[in-house]
Amino acid sequence: MATEIIISGFGGQGIMLIGQLIAYAGMLDKKYVSWIPSYGPEMRGGTANCSVIVSDKIIGAPIVSEPQILIAMNNPSLDKFEALVRPGGIVILNSSLIERSSIRSDITTIGIRANDMANKLGNTKVANMIVLGAFLGVTKVVSSTSVLKTIHKVFNAKPELIHVNQIALEYGQSAICTV
Repeated sequence: MATEIIISGFGGQGIMLIGQLIAYAGMLDKKYVSWIPSYGPEMRGGTANCSVIVSDKIIGAPIVSEPQILIAMNNPSLDKFEALVRPGGIVILNSSLIERSSIRSDITTIGIRANDMANKLGNTKVANMIVLGAFLGVTKVVSSTSVLKTIHKVFNAKPELIHVNQIALEYGQSAICTV
């Protein structure tokens, strides 16, 4: 089975990192993966999104046009990608920055106040890890163990960031609410 995911937000929110961590964790879980980044013209503050596929079988095409899962970190991302989510799919949204829920009744919407929670942890940059934790808590696409191993590998050059990212991930997993 293949799971198609779109992750979207502003540049600088760690959108690409979420996608990379899911893809790397999928590889550790012995699955086939693809990860395709897409950037707006600006580096920070512009739009950024990536498509990730995690599959038990070889991936024929890396294009995600109807994702089962959307992770939206801001209003423009929800506005742009919500309609593409397959019926029965899941939208995980950063309800700290997104004032509305999904307008669709055929999908499940999970709201997580990622920015507020990151502020409580004392590091606003870990909002993406909180959302990734929510993703892990809601889906079984990749294992938490593999994501943790991947965090250790990605942040190996900055070991002081491993602990706060791990805490944020666990915080997100335990703080899921359906809206």
